[in-house]
Amino acid sequence: MRILLVGDQASLPAELGEFIADLGEDWQTLLSPDGHGAMSIVAGSPIDAVIVSPHLPDLDATTLLGQVRTLRPETIRIALIQAQQGTRPPPARLIGVAHRFLPLPLAPEVLLEALTSLEELRELLDSPVLRDAIGRIEKLPSPPHLYLSLTQALEDDDDTDSADVERLVAADPAIAAKVLQLSNSAFYSSGRIIADLRTAVTRLGLATLRDLVLASEVFSAPTLPASERNALQARALLASRLAARLLPASSAELGATAALLADIGLLLPGVRNERNAAADADDARPGHAAAGAWLLGLWGLPMPIIEAVGFHLQPQRSATRSFWVTGAVHVALALVNGDPIDEAYLQRAGVLSKLPQWRDYANELMGVTQAEA
Repeated sequence: MRILLVGDQASLPAELGEFIADLGEDWQTLLSPDGHGAMSIVAGSPIDAVIVSPHLPDLDATTLLGQVRTLRPETIRIALIQAQQGTRPPPARLIGVAHRFLPLPLAPEVLLEALTSLEELRELLDSPVLRDAIGRIEKLPSPPHLYLSLTQALEDDDDTDSADVERLVAADPAIAAKVLQLSNSAFYSSGRIIADLRTAVTRLGLATLRDLVLASEVFSAPTLPASERNALQARALLASRLAARLLPASSAELGATAALLADIGLLLPGVRNERNAAADADDARPGHAAAGAWLLGLWGLPMPIIEAVGFHLQPQRSATRSFWVTGAVHVALALVNGDPIDEAYLQRAGVLSKLPQWRDYANELMGVTQAEA
């Protein structure tokens, strides 16, 4: 594994390179003190992972990681952040281009954990089974009534704003995913990744949005009975609202979007519902969490959303030590679906004491009284 460290010795001490070298001959460390030198290295040959300190003499970390993503999209991109930033999430622009965020000063064991976890995620998103299963699907199914509901809302009220449209779109996870896909396409994105529906709706414009919804509905091929689809839609919306409440305001939209799309793999043909039964050795179908993550990865959605979708059933597979998007999605989906919660994971993340309060939030959203709970 070839790892490029970008920054000065104050943020990337020499012992980090020595630690990586001690992992064995299959691990190689390259160094660059600035962004332009790093891009020369990346352009010269493939790099498995790039680790960038927050302050460079020529480029900011967001710009450098964005250039790496364009030139070598397969490269793992890690951004370092100052420890005094505390529990505040990274800037939105940095979230869009980095796969992982690690604190400074950087401990070697934390770096190793992040690299192995991201390698696992990359392997998840590079599965031949998933490529074959998802590659044959052109359209995601979605309920036929959404276009009419959206059109009626826009025609009945001239003051309908993007927040009203967002609420309608958010009620259908398949359409929400398509809206995010299109808003992040080269034609609309202008290089800036969009992870929340309200911004996506504003970027697309209402006319384009309605056309997108109509096309998605007309050409969709439902793979689930109507009752199951409606139930899935209702649970996704509840989980989305709940996940937003479990995170600080600055991360609420990211968590809401990830929870809304967490079970989108269930809308795809040829996948296995991982909540119904354990994996069977004779069942070659991909699990729905991995299938959903693969699909969103193809669409170029932000990695925090992709990771949350792929790992929300097994949050311990995430190397993120703090409770963030993956954890919020795990808790929200488990509470809404009545599934077991990984309390060992919550204990490790230091938030297990909040679980009773989160159960109250879920019961409130689902209309369950204290006595019924």
